[in-house]
Order: sequence, then structure tokens, then C-alpha cells
Amino acid sequence: MNPEPGQIRPAVLLLSGGLDSTTLLALAVRQGYQIHALSFRYGQRHAVELEAARRAAARYGVARHLIVDIDLRTFGGSVLTSHGEVPRDRPLDAPGIPATYVPARNTIFLAYALAFAEVTGASDIFIGVNALDYSGYPDCRPEYIESFERMANLATRAAAEGRRLVIHAPLIRMAKREIIELGLQLGVDYADTSSCYDPAPDGTACGHCDACRLRLRGFAEAGATDPVRYAGHPTH
Repeated sequence: MNPEPGQIRPAVLLLSGGLDSTTLLALAVRQGYQIHALSFRYGQRHAVELEAARRAAARYGVARHLIVDIDLRTFGGSVLTSHGEVPRDRPLDAPGIPATYVPARNTIFLAYALAFAEVTGASDIFIGVNALDYSGYPDCRPEYIESFERMANLATRAAAEGRRLVIHAPLIRMAKREIIELGLQLGVDYADTSSCYDPAPDGTACGHCDACRLRLRGFAEAGATDPVRYAGHPTH
């Protein structure tokens, strides 16, 4: 449910700096929410996406942008938090959960968002997960989001006192093409987003990891050109 005209309604939004979360930010702002953005420095391979998140937060005038330090390298289990090799050019419909899955990442991120929502008075939390072009991550499925929302309304003072919490995942059933088309309609500058799992230090995308290939396919299907730089990619 969108805020009523003239009503300021706070919301917490998980902002990675990638294509999906930046589209989500533009959508939530367009819908009239006052955004409190939350990003994470969690031991990921690079800081390119965090710089993109900072720029997006500034561009969309969020009320507050927190970058929280947690270290998921402690547990390991993902090439995104280690020096392991990021899979390249693998079939996008390959079965199984890829090595880029970070154990419990969305659960951890949503738990932080839940705490932030309680102290900001927000009843709404936005997350840009996608169940179609999602590389097989189990914490991007609708049933996961629904389960977390049920838990949130059992585990918080806000809910116990009558402020029901809602987890919004409006991109969850959209193909990457549809997300890009929505973002273009909203005026998102995709040149200032970062999706690559293993970019160069200057932010140049590899063009071969799952995230790059899903993104490139989405732009192609939308009949648009991805404006980010790709290393040695034939169309860039």
C-alpha cells in the first residue's frame, strides 16, 4: 500500500548499488516513501557496489543512508567473500546453487533492516530480490519473503504494539527485462549501477559472471544498451 497524498511514510530499503536495488529505490521514492537506506560492507570482494549505493542514495535524496560493517568472511562458504574463482560463462539455467551464494546473506540483511525499521518507526521494508533471474539463490524466493514477514510480526515490539511490518519485494516475479523497462520508465541511470561479481578496480564489469550475463541478457531483451563498461565485451 502506497502512502496517502501528503503523508510522509518512512520505509527501510536495502540498497546494494546494483541494478535491482537502484530500480527499487527509484520506485519506492516515486511511490512517496521517505527512504532510510541500508547497505553493507560484509567482506565482499570489492567496494564498487558500495560507491554506487552512495551515489544512488544521494541522487534520490534518502533521509538517511547507513553502511553497516559485518564480516561474513568469518564463515566463508562463498566466492564473493573469499579469493576463490568467480564462475564465468556457466549456463544460466544450470541446476544447483552457485558458488556466489553467500550463506544466510538476505536473512542477515533483513534482520538488520528489521531493527532499523523499529527505531525509525517504519512499517515498510523494501528488498530487491528476484525469483526469476536470481541465479538459484534460495533466499530470493517468494515463500522465503513471506516467511520472514511472518517472523517479523512475531518477533518485534512494533508488531506487538500494533504496528504491522510489511516486507515489500515488488520485483520478485519480474524478469530482468521487465525490471530494466521499469527502471528506464522511472529515469534510472543504469550507467551508475554495479552488478558484476568481480569488477576491475575502476568498476569495469567482467561481462562473464552470472550477474553480468543476466544483466546483459535483460538489456538485450528490453531492446536497450547497457551503459556500463564491460572488459573486452564485443558489444561494448
